[in-house]
Amino acid sequence: MGCLRFGVGSRQPSNWRSVRSAVRMAAMGADRESTMEVVALRARENFSKGFNCAECVAEAILGTIETGLPQDVWKLATGFGGGIGLYGDTCGALAGAVLAVGAAHGRSALPDGVDQRQVIAGSKKQLYEDPGLYRVFNQLPNWFRERYGHTLCRDLTARWQAQWLCREHALHCREIIAGTAGRAAELMLLAPDELRALPYGQTVERLADLPRGSGN
Repeated sequence: MGCLRFGVGSRQPSNWRSVRSAVRMAAMGADRESTMEVVALRARENFSKGFNCAECVAEAILGTIETGLPQDVWKLATGFGGGIGLYGDTCGALAGAVLAVGAAHGRSALPDGVDQRQVIAGSKKQLYEDPGLYRVFNQLPNWFRERYGHTLCRDLTARWQAQWLCREHALHCREIIAGTAGRAAELMLLAPDELRALPYGQTVERLADLPRGSGN
């Protein structure tokens, strides 16, 4: 399978709305399950090649699903390996997934407005309500914790910290990398109506009851 293209050629979409339109077309024309499998397999193989956990996921997704960004953009994930430079915080696979999903659903510009107050109001609406971009990214840590029990590297790897990257540890992380890459690819391929219908999981705010966007 070649790259699944969201953009036109190598041009970067000017804002998140143009990417959203491309996501709609990709979701309609692509075999979602096959793409997820390709991404997961590529991420798994990346780990055997020497990529770190965050790089594995970001490279697999961005190397399979064309976003119009430079081919080496996955280098932004390098520092997230081992929970940010081996610090043990958020799992690198999860962080790499968030970065990659941002290539499709992140913003590259704030909304227009006649004054700063209107811009701020429009920005909040994009994030919380229409389309509610936070709900897209909120899926990843909630799914990850439900599947793997923790989101922090130090918790996920607690039993191997005296034997870092022993075979058992490496195999464990490889499965997390593959699974997370596949889930992130799925989110990138959702159509706009599917994105707006996503429920919030755990949040630092009481967001579960927020109205869901009905954007165009």
